Amino acid sequence: MTSSNNTGESDVANQENWERDVITRLAFAGLEEQKKARRWSIFFKLFFVVYLLLLVILANFSSTSDVRPSGNYTAVIDLNGVIAQGKSASADNLIASLREAFESKAKAIIIRANSPGGATVQSAYVRDEIVRLRKLHEDKKLYAVVSDLCASGCYYIISAADKIYANPSSLIGSIGVIVDAGFGFADAMKKVGIERRVFTAGEHKAMLDPFMPLNPADRAHMNKMLRTVHEEFIAVVKEGRGAALKPTKEMFSGRIWEGKAALKMGLIDDFGSAGKVAREIVKAEKMVDFTRREHWLDRLAGSIGSAIGDVITTRMEQDAPGVVR
Repeated sequence: MTSSNNTGESDVANQENWERDVITRLAFAGLEEQKKARRWSIFFKLFFVVYLLLLVILANFSSTSDVRPSGNYTAVIDLNGVIAQGKSASADNLIASLREAFESKAKAIIIRANSPGGATVQSAYVRDEIVRLRKLHEDKKLYAVVSDLCASGCYYIISAADKIYANPSSLIGSIGVIVDAGFGFADAMKKVGIERRVFTAGEHKAMLDPFMPLNPADRAHMNKMLRTVHEEFIAVVKEGRGAALKPTKEMFSGRIWEGKAALKMGLIDDFGSAGKVAREIVKAEKMVDFTRREHWLDRLAGSIGSAIGDVITTRMEQDAPGVVR
């Protein structure tokens, strides 16, 4: 009997010790979580204050550093990359740059072109604005200087300049229109035994569906539409280049030409760099960049925001229970 009583008392004591141990661990765990929460709270408060102070300082610095210079200078605008909405060479950015340059005290404006082209409508917006601004500011010349490449929509734009300069090795032209309609898989689907199920309201609504045969009427419609846009492109080039152009059928075939051939065809006026044009043609060697770009303050704010997000995500992953790493 004594042995049994001792065993029971020992089990009760062990149970009580285990419960105290669990309670103690939970209490310490709770305190540790509170400490972590306080540390993160302090960190984010301090970071937010520093972030706001930094933005205020940089904004004040920016407001005093973006002042346009006075004196004799040439305004330059970069037309780089694909011409498309949302890109650096979008119509919005280029038009804003052109307006600011024409309204400035710059002696003349140079477009530094290096682009494979892009969206037809975006290019047309910019070209039309150039024509408007040139009429509005008849005393201010607009020159285009091609570096490596100016094709398709890029040439559509610069054909409206007073003069075009390039390098003998520059690539210029591609006066044509293209629609990338993807690939056709209709025959492959037949071989595999796959049936395409699509419903449309409108006879030609699905004419570019890659899983359906191309209707001859749709093909004819697309070709007619492309010819119309191409003819407009040709008319714009002829209007912009005027008597300097020596038109040939090959010129408007969509081919691209090196600088020497482009000069013979009248696609450009002479060879020269932006620096040479500013120095020898404009007679204002000092060049001031009027290219509309995302403000460096916005880029910094975006970078800081991304960094904060990465830190929070990483920390949450580290603190998440049951995460295997």
